[in-house]
Amino acid sequence: MTAPVILFVYNRLDHVRKTIEALAINTLAKDSELFIFSDGPKNEETIEGVLEVRRYINSDFVRNSFARVIIEESKHNMGLANSIINGVTKVIEKYGRVIVIEDDNVSSPDFLSYMNECLEFYKEDERIWSIGGFSFIKHFPKDYNQDVYLIGRTCSYAWATWKDRWSKVDWNVTDYYSNFRFNFKRRFKFNRHGNDRASMLDAQMYHQIDSWAIRFCYAEFVNNMFTVYPRVSKISNIGHDGSGTHFNRVSLSSIKNDPFNVQIDGQTHKCSLSHNVMPDKRIIRDFANSFNESRWRLLRRYIGSIIRFGT
Repeated sequence: MTAPVILFVYNRLDHVRKTIEALAINTLAKDSELFIFSDGPKNEETIEGVLEVRRYINSDFVRNSFARVIIEESKHNMGLANSIINGVTKVIEKYGRVIVIEDDNVSSPDFLSYMNECLEFYKEDERIWSIGGFSFIKHFPKDYNQDVYLIGRTCSYAWATWKDRWSKVDWNVTDYYSNFRFNFKRRFKFNRHGNDRASMLDAQMYHQIDSWAIRFCYAEFVNNMFTVYPRVSKISNIGHDGSGTHFNRVSLSSIKNDPFNVQIDGQTHKCSLSHNVMPDKRIIRDFANSFNESRWRLLRRYIGSIIRFGT
């Protein structure tokens, strides 16, 4: 049985269309149930965009492209974090596993095949927290011969997990003040897979951002687990164009050198999975460098958070 696919949408019709059209030509699309959660408008300016997206997801093309399409349209704006937490919880409670994709993720034709294979292969592997569908690492060590690699950090673009892992997440992060805020050894370890993470968790706890992903990543860290990533990316992110919730400012990198808008070759790639795959420090370092800030900026950010938020 294939895992249900969950798609979260808001008001970006062009992105949603490209995401669904790519998903529809996946080899397992006709065997997959698609759950679409449509968040409500924040204000009057976003109403028309939300309605455009809802007209499209209710179209015959969408409904005929998958085994079954279930659509939930929220009357009120829940925000991305609450939408994802509530939506995933609802579906995973029934099915035990889920594949999640956001509305700006263009997939390769073998995306669903890869995710389902990994979900089945690694379901009993106690090291594995989630499956990632996206990868931006281009250069691997010459002696690295695995088709997948392990990183202690989930990427929110396209991922999958199981009910028993999802249920371990403490969305309130109740140990933050007692075991993280001023625990420098723990903060350092959390930042091994990108030194932006500790400050991001600070911002979440002091209500500066509303992120489900940083809390999901923290739970992965607490449980000392890893995410499985494909050597050949199954996803290209097209959302760094200024239209997204978190990436809403266009920069030169997002226009010309966006590392997340990787090229999908349109081919299927046979992926050999192994329980013997181990974390590789060289790949982890390469992965982390894509997120790392300078030590000076990191220190300024931390001191600034103490000044602003105190203890």
